[in-house]
Amino acid sequence: MKDFKPKAWILPQPVLIIGTYDADGTPNAMNAAWGGQWDMTEIVISLGSHATTDNINRTGEFTVSFATAQTTTAADYVGIVSGRKQPDKVAKAGLHAVKSAHVDAPVFTDFPMTLECRVKEKIGESETGCYLIGEIVNIVCDEAYLAEDGKPDVEKMRLITFDPVHNGYISLGARVGNAFHDGLALK
Repeated sequence: MKDFKPKAWILPQPVLIIGTYDADGTPNAMNAAWGGQWDMTEIVISLGSHATTDNINRTGEFTVSFATAQTTTAADYVGIVSGRKQPDKVAKAGLHAVKSAHVDAPVFTDFPMTLECRVKEKIGESETGCYLIGEIVNIVCDEAYLAEDGKPDVEKMRLITFDPVHNGYISLGARVGNAFHDGLALK
């Protein structure tokens, strides 16, 4: 075993696209990897100071989409370009937005699934950012990505994960087991 100093290497890291509207109604998006499920109907995201955080502070609502192998370039672009400096970055990324039916934020139709969220709480808020806890108000999924049972098919989505060790993106693979079932063989 080789030792490494502490780093942000928890794996896998989702590639989350946070959607908001600028004050003039222009859709905005940013890429965030430090996020996950907080509770059954809540998520947590570590956010720095961005145009996106300004928008969330103003409206209290946002969307969270999941980047895919097909959307890697656009997802990376909205993460490396600031909405404060490039206000039309969503258009430059080639993303398409429609208004969410449940929150004041855009749904990007290029991503297979989107969480529509409302701010529940901010923890550790400072000039440099905060931990944002969002209540999931609704989930929308493109019907092309539904399984036979009518629920989202994660394998069809070809979601990507951020590789913080080598600064890359990795496509998630195929199903390897059945949760809450396979371990029963060892009882």
